[in-house]
Amino acid sequence: MHDLTLELDKSLPKDTDVVVVGLTSTGSVTSLVGGLPELDKAYVGAYKVGVGDLALAAGAAAELEQVTVLPAAGSLRAVVVGLGEPDVSPTELRRAVGAALRTVAGLPDAEGLAVTVSLELADPELLQAAAEGAALGAYRVRKVTADATAEPVAKLTIIAGSSMKDALSRARANVRAVYQARDWSNTPPNLLYPETFAEAARAFVKEERIAVEILDERALEKGGYGGILAVGGGSTRKPRLVRLSYAPRGAKFHLALVGKGITFDSGGLDIKPPASMLGMQMDMSGAAIVIATIRAIAELGLKVQVTAYAAMAENMPSGSAYRPCDVLTMFDGQTVENYNTDAEGRLVMADAIARAATDKPDLIVDVATLTGACMVALGTRVAGLMSNDEEAADRVLDAAETAGEEFWQLPITDDIRKQLKSDIADFRSGSTKRYGGALVAGAFLEKFVPEGIQWAHLDVAGPADSDEAHGYTPKGGTGVAVRTLVALAQQAAG
Repeated sequence: MHDLTLELDKSLPKDTDVVVVGLTSTGSVTSLVGGLPELDKAYVGAYKVGVGDLALAAGAAAELEQVTVLPAAGSLRAVVVGLGEPDVSPTELRRAVGAALRTVAGLPDAEGLAVTVSLELADPELLQAAAEGAALGAYRVRKVTADATAEPVAKLTIIAGSSMKDALSRARANVRAVYQARDWSNTPPNLLYPETFAEAARAFVKEERIAVEILDERALEKGGYGGILAVGGGSTRKPRLVRLSYAPRGAKFHLALVGKGITFDSGGLDIKPPASMLGMQMDMSGAAIVIATIRAIAELGLKVQVTAYAAMAENMPSGSAYRPCDVLTMFDGQTVENYNTDAEGRLVMADAIARAATDKPDLIVDVATLTGACMVALGTRVAGLMSNDEEAADRVLDAAETAGEEFWQLPITDDIRKQLKSDIADFRSGSTKRYGGALVAGAFLEKFVPEGIQWAHLDVAGPADSDEAHGYTPKGGTGVAVRTLVALAQQAAG
């Protein structure tokens, strides 16, 4: 979590610099939530008026996520955030507290601040939401610089009783995982490429009981991973497939996670226009998400077996690059007529899904920044979900609701499946038609899931990279889906 600490306390710590409190409204009545005697004393001493009255005079309102920064009162400063109605949901609370901490972290003098969140939290689910929102809102992209830069927020304290320790532990694990997924997604592609990404994954999970296997280009060739090798063949930085395995005693459910790890996507020979190439270092977000997730699951000690595959390649044009019209033999022996080298993600994912299926999991969930078409359909804040099984889809949607993340189920129809017909190979990697691109990609991946295995595909192309900050979401890599997948594992663990 960078240098940020996340703690519980029953009262206001003496080293607090900023206190976050809330406002709710019922009809015409606006109420302060989380006011503390020490805070009121400081403000009455400095301004002859308590925090609540000063906040209202300054224009503070209970509208969800509205943030008002009050002038400092001695060594303390109050930040007031709108919570909406008194029965605020975990999702709303996470967003509101995230907005407050984004504001705090953006203050001109923010450096190593100790922030306390005081919102009268008595429910573990609400405390976890507040802790996650606060820590995720405080996140800042790490700059590549020779000069050491201090975190704007160094310490976060949530006012609550010690009975909430388990909820805080869940929040810590989730935040640590999301931070790492964000950090990897924000790393420039000359610094994070398949070899360095694979070793970073190994280092990230080394403190947990997670087995690590890294297949290099020689092992991939020996294993017949035609999709991964084709996509990575145009780059001097050779591809990798990382397999992570967590197998606790007593686990009765086996979850397989598969992530797309294209560390930079130029489009290959079907090269992207310059404007579309910007930001393509984040095309490895799916791999970052599944690696971070398995670490969080192990850290929480969940009784569920998890195997994660991260398919890593750099898609570049060169004399050794794969071509449109190439026929590729995939890991499971199926042949694919390639239709576009800028539709590379589905090829590396297909190999990884087919490999994951050999482990005989109960459920495979793949995560990928796969198609611009999904962004056209659902916008930039909602991820797409496709599945071969309604029970599997419901599992993921329930987990997403618990985590407060937005997914929308899309269909894979027989008409879409027919569009993958090929005259020269078992099937094509894409359609000759313009429309339904996200569904076509889902239909392609579905072909690598053996009958009898439940599968869900998460297309996170929109929400994985945000072009503006909102709630607890920063500009840049977001780490979306980490908390949903952890919640999915918690449900499976029982």
